[in-house]
Amino acid sequence: MITTHDLYTMKQNKEKITMLTAYDYPSAKQAEAAGVDTILVGDSLGMTVLGYQSTVEVTLDDMIHHAKAVRRGAPDTYVVVDMPFGSYHVSREEAVQNAIRLYQESGANAVKLEGRHIEEFIPVLVAAGVPVVGHLGLTPQSVGITGFKMQAGTKEDALELLEAVEVLEALGAVMVIVEAIPSDLAEKVSEKVDIPIIGIGAGVYTDGQVLVYHDVLKYGTDFAPKFVKQYGDFDTVGIEGIKQYVKEVKDASFPSDETTYKKKVFIDDENNS
Repeated sequence: MITTHDLYTMKQNKEKITMLTAYDYPSAKQAEAAGVDTILVGDSLGMTVLGYQSTVEVTLDDMIHHAKAVRRGAPDTYVVVDMPFGSYHVSREEAVQNAIRLYQESGANAVKLEGRHIEEFIPVLVAAGVPVVGHLGLTPQSVGITGFKMQAGTKEDALELLEAVEVLEALGAVMVIVEAIPSDLAEKVSEKVDIPIIGIGAGVYTDGQVLVYHDVLKYGTDFAPKFVKQYGDFDTVGIEGIKQYVKEVKDASFPSDETTYKKKVFIDDENNS
């Protein structure tokens, strides 16, 4: 299994780190078979696989349930799991308790938290043995305030984000995801710290990249952000396959002889009476 130390070594060797956001056993199994280095069980599962309008409705139990499925599908991959909305926003004590529960029950290698307010309890989690991944820039749990747009676009905001990454590293975070920030800032951030910086919509100069399984394969997604590249089209292949199944059931060409058990069993009601 890939470890945190392995990810540090990859950065030192300038080997790009691949991360894929996946939410269940089959997608995790595919990710591991394809050689993905890390899997993120994101709270975006609320919209992508549960049909919610936002991540706000996702619960801690949801995250544990899906992360356990991912771990079963990818037993040898480094797995990061999101702390959902509300699970670390009320008090430090509740945040630590929820993070420990998520880490313990999910089987993940690390927990991910968004924003700067996490700084106050990272040392407590690190002391307890819970690896922490930060998330800065566009943070999905805060899009109701920030909107889906580029972040840190001014010099002042860029310096603040750079400082935030340095603080997270100093407090013991093992990795930081930066989302929807200018590529030159992402490059500077990656150079400034020793921990891996994973980008999404942040250009090519980060230590690695993360995209969502369903976006990469165009699977049930209607909207693709600017920074997404689709490498497959499961929607077209899947719908066409199901259409063919419907047609063959309707015209009785399925099941065929090849998909039917051959043994003949005759039941004579008169002899059995």
